[in-house]
Amino acid sequence: MSEEMQQDSVECATQALEKYNIEKDVAAHIKEFDKKYNPTWPCIVGRNFSSYATGETKYFTYFYLGQVTILLFKSG
Repeated sequence: MSEEMQQDSVECATQALEKYNIEKDVAAHIKEFDKKYNPTWPCIVGRNFSSYATGETKYFTYFYLGQVTILLFKSG
């Protein structure tokens, strides 16, 4: 993922965590990437999960904000 998109994803996730307490609501907020960067952006938010997913090359980010992990990638 480009540096600009990575920064945007962290800012979006930070705003979501400030606004929502439920992880599914945080993920739904981050999913707004669909509108800005064209669909489809699956988003997984949680404290303990594993994943096995296929996405587009160079459109993937995985990061921690405090105790929460965010996985965001472009698919299809």
